Amino acid sequence: MSSSKETISSHLRKFNKASVELLSSMRFAIALLTIIAIASIIGTVIKQGEPYPNYVNQFGPFWAEIFNGLGLFAVYTAWWFLLILAFLVVSVSFCVFRNAPKMLADIRSWKEQIQEGGMRALHHHFEFPIKGAHQEAATQIANRFLKDGYAVKTQLASDHSRVIAKKGAANKWGYILAHSAIVLICLGGLLDGDLFTRGQIWFGGKSVLPNDTQGMLVANIPSQHKLSASNPSYRANIFVPEGGTSATALLNATNGSIIQELPFSIELKKFNVEYYSTGMPKLFMSEVVIKDLDTGEQSEAKIKVNEPFIHRGVAIYQSSFEDGGSKLKLRAYPMQGAGNSLTGSFVVSGEVGQSTSLKSKEGSSYTLEFSGFRPTNVENVANASGQSDARGVATQAQDSGLVNILNHQLGSAGKTSKTKELRNVGPSVQYKLRDAAGQAREYSNYMQPLNLDGMPTFLLGVRESAAQEFRYLRIPADSDLSLKEWMMLRTVLHDSNARQKAVQKFADKLAKQQNFAQSPAVLKQLQESALRSIELFSGDAPFAITQAKESGAMPGGFAALGGFIDAAVPQAEQQRATEVILKVLNGVIWELWQDARARLGLPLAKEDEASQRFIQMATSALSDANFYPAPLSFQLEDFTEVKASVFQVTKSPGKSMVYLGCLLLTLGIFAMFYLPERRIWVRSLANGKQLFAMSASRKTLDFEREFNKYQEDFKNEH
Repeated sequence: MSSSKETISSHLRKFNKASVELLSSMRFAIALLTIIAIASIIGTVIKQGEPYPNYVNQFGPFWAEIFNGLGLFAVYTAWWFLLILAFLVVSVSFCVFRNAPKMLADIRSWKEQIQEGGMRALHHHFEFPIKGAHQEAATQIANRFLKDGYAVKTQLASDHSRVIAKKGAANKWGYILAHSAIVLICLGGLLDGDLFTRGQIWFGGKSVLPNDTQGMLVANIPSQHKLSASNPSYRANIFVPEGGTSATALLNATNGSIIQELPFSIELKKFNVEYYSTGMPKLFMSEVVIKDLDTGEQSEAKIKVNEPFIHRGVAIYQSSFEDGGSKLKLRAYPMQGAGNSLTGSFVVSGEVGQSTSLKSKEGSSYTLEFSGFRPTNVENVANASGQSDARGVATQAQDSGLVNILNHQLGSAGKTSKTKELRNVGPSVQYKLRDAAGQAREYSNYMQPLNLDGMPTFLLGVRESAAQEFRYLRIPADSDLSLKEWMMLRTVLHDSNARQKAVQKFADKLAKQQNFAQSPAVLKQLQESALRSIELFSGDAPFAITQAKESGAMPGGFAALGGFIDAAVPQAEQQRATEVILKVLNGVIWELWQDARARLGLPLAKEDEASQRFIQMATSALSDANFYPAPLSFQLEDFTEVKASVFQVTKSPGKSMVYLGCLLLTLGIFAMFYLPERRIWVRSLANGKQLFAMSASRKTLDFEREFNKYQEDFKNEH
């Protein structure tokens, strides 16, 4: 029985020894550092701490679920990353505890035990003669080493003498300091991470507040989703609108968030932002009042970027700024159907962050969500080469080569002739229009027209998800810098009587110009061709309706014309037919525009270059509007801005450890690389000569020069 116990005890001792050997080995520490480096690369490539739906949109449901299970969306707080970090701390600590005593002993040691054979075994050694007694020579050599900055020990006897010199003992200290620094930095990182938050979730009964319940009031959130103000470490964000006060911050997680209570409240009196001449933000500053919730003491402060305010060990940083609930007034314009786009418009008011219900004439229900407002926008709406901007709404244009020809002739709404450097283009509003099924797209519309190629143009942006860029429908502004003329043009385009009158006027005008008024057959053919073209473009022709059902888009536009030409015209004649149809279409839409201006009480437009540019862009916008995926477009008419500041509040107990670790790491690396250890032994020989030997922790050119200098000097002097 005792033998069995001794065997088990022996195995345990061997296992413990092997474990300590493994943990304290350099190979194990390097392996851990390699894994941490790989994890850090992953954490850099994959944006951390985003809401889970964003990752589903980016990677798809399958891979998003796998990556989330591996903790790749929060690498630096994943349990396996913290475990590796903890093992690294243990490994490096064992390394220091195991090797530091030996190094300290080596620093104190003079290595007197090295004899003549050991000295000759060193690569750098030589013999040199001496004049006089060996004791006198040893004294002179010792003085030379002292002059060169060495610590010297001399041993004199009647039959022999020995001089031992050393310097650079800080090299060993460099090793100790550098490894101790790694331990301190890792410990500081563990303390300043969310280790304490994780611990409270794992063992303290706390849990993450799901994303779908984050709209509730803070007072109504259960205590299991809140961390107390005594939490020793956290890094959270707090949102405070102008005139508002908050005493709770938000700790973001992939699948939700946790409420962090603060020992103080922050009242935002005023948020200031300054801009460069380009319109880019130059300075963010928040004027706040900090009220201690325990003592009631209040203190005013100005918080700027990189200039935090510290209260009770909590640093308050200016992180960013957002909209704080600006009041918006939007005008809704119908974008589908044949109704009057102007008389059918109406006003909708709301605040950013809120929503309102809408109902179309057909009975469809929608929810308008006011998601954002930006008083300034710095934009470049053309690509680097000045070619067609990929953000144009009509990027879904059909494969037809004829559509490409048409777009080349008239210009697309997503097209500019050269690169633009647009600066501050004024306010914009962002909103979502959600249907009864819960499906929504995001829209971004500018309040003022942008000057594109000398033409004031309204931009109506749309995207399917936050992972995409906005694509823009470009509508030319009229002389009053409004949408009225284009909206009225859209109205008369969908009026069959107006189309017939416009075709008649166009045909009569062309008949007078071409002198074939006396040819009824030619005139009739012209009228039929013009009527077919405008009906195809408007989407009221049977062919356009059938094609739209097949493609899933609204009927009409260049796509309908291109599809008709592809189907009805031989390929050899398609180029010429396209040019003819474009001229006819341009002439009929011109007459429709004149009708639209008359309905608005405006005089007839002059046939000049400016009018032609307007009608070309308006025609392209009418075509692209078929791809605008909403029954309504909302244009910002008025607003009252309310700013909000986003602060980051951090409590970092490990910050001092990290700073100390960085200092020690700097000193340690400097000592290891720039303060090499050097030792010299000189002893008298029986033949009357002296034996010189020298060693260094790092063989450098400086070491070689010093050795050669000693060799030259001692052989010549003695």
